[in-house]
Amino acid sequence: MTDRAVAHPSALRLLRTQFRYQNLVFWRTPISAFFSLIFPVLLFVIFVLVFGSNPIQGMGLTAGQYYAPAIAVFATASAAYVNLAITTAYQRDFGILKRVRGTPLPPWIYLVSKVMTSVVVGAIAAGIMLTIGFVAYGLELPLRTVPAMVTAFLVGAASFAALGMLLAALTGSGESATAIGQATLLPLAFFSGNFFVATQLPGWLSGLAKVFPLRHFNDAFFAPFDPATAGAGFEWLNLGIVALWGIAAAMVAVRYFRWE
Repeated sequence: MTDRAVAHPSALRLLRTQFRYQNLVFWRTPISAFFSLIFPVLLFVIFVLVFGSNPIQGMGLTAGQYYAPAIAVFATASAAYVNLAITTAYQRDFGILKRVRGTPLPPWIYLVSKVMTSVVVGAIAAGIMLTIGFVAYGLELPLRTVPAMVTAFLVGAASFAALGMLLAALTGSGESATAIGQATLLPLAFFSGNFFVATQLPGWLSGLAKVFPLRHFNDAFFAPFDPATAGAGFEWLNLGIVALWGIAAAMVAVRYFRWE
């Protein structure tokens, strides 16, 4: 009797299957879907109602045109950073990560699929915000700046996903990940240009925002929509700073990530 070689699924197939599973988990968790997709829309509506449709001084944009990309950045960061950190930490609390580690599935495939899902959710959230801006508020995106917008989104989403994994690695429970995630993202959004126009903030507060990646993500993503932008709209310095934050976060997360 001859032995038959066992056919093992390829890494790409495993990743695709796990990615599909992670998407199902997200859509079957209403609270995650609400805070990643519905909550940013509510914020957008509130800011437009408060600030009206008048042009913002010195920008040539109305409140609706400004806040569509600004809240899109916030929604992306929320999905890639806060939601990813919370779900990962709670899965560790419930023993899910430990059980996954005990299966033949390569651990990196499980984690990469979670990161991919968070980026896709961020893309959906950003797409919703931009669609509202295009349809309802006359937001414009020149064809020449589309690559810059896509690049800014990918760099920002990937970097904040790395920060989310870092938060999950360093926190002791899902509850602490929830508290720290919200307590770090929301204040940053207030003085990084997501909730208030950055140029209208006090100088010291604007300078403080530049220490953190959200301000640079916001500036890099907003530039392609800015009527004053010349050329292709790439903000290489801002993109580089966001990427450095992501690389550093990924390195520390790999070092300290715990499965149980």
